[in-house]
Amino acid sequence: MKRSTCSNGRECAMDPSPDRARYAASAMGLALLLGAFCAASPASSALYKWTDANGHVVYSDQPPPGNVKVDTLSGPPPPANPDAMKELAAKEVESRKQQQDAAASAKKTAQQRVDAAKVAGTCTDARAELSRLSADQLLLYSVNEKGQAVYMDDTERRRRREKLETFLKSNCP
Repeated sequence: MKRSTCSNGRECAMDPSPDRARYAASAMGLALLLGAFCAASPASSALYKWTDANGHVVYSDQPPPGNVKVDTLSGPPPPANPDAMKELAAKEVESRKQQQDAAASAKKTAQQRVDAAKVAGTCTDARAELSRLSADQLLLYSVNEKGQAVYMDDTERRRRREKLETFLKSNCP
């Protein structure tokens, strides 16, 4: 270590080089920077990297303003969930059950529509036949297995009309 004369005439210790102070300052700055990164890294979820208008590369946890090409650097992965596979399987089973229930409901609704249309058609036919049976001036007949016309008499007409009226009352609104 060099010694020099101080203002009071005594010898004073002198730092051999100004580089030592610079080294200490840069080490302190590096330690502070590392501490800041360690403290901020778990909290940040994404890091953005872009080049500003002056050509400097910028890293930030906020997206850049304006229309700038940005690279998104991902943060650390989230902690692993040990029950993730069980939860995923349970959700999949529930989804399949909902789909099956919806399909069964749609099938049941479609069948109800078909049945309702069939009943409506039957009611329309029964009303038409009842109106024909009620017209006394019309001669009604059916064709037997030999192809001959068999005319309907009044008792058959009345019996048939009563049967149709009962059917319409019980099945058709």
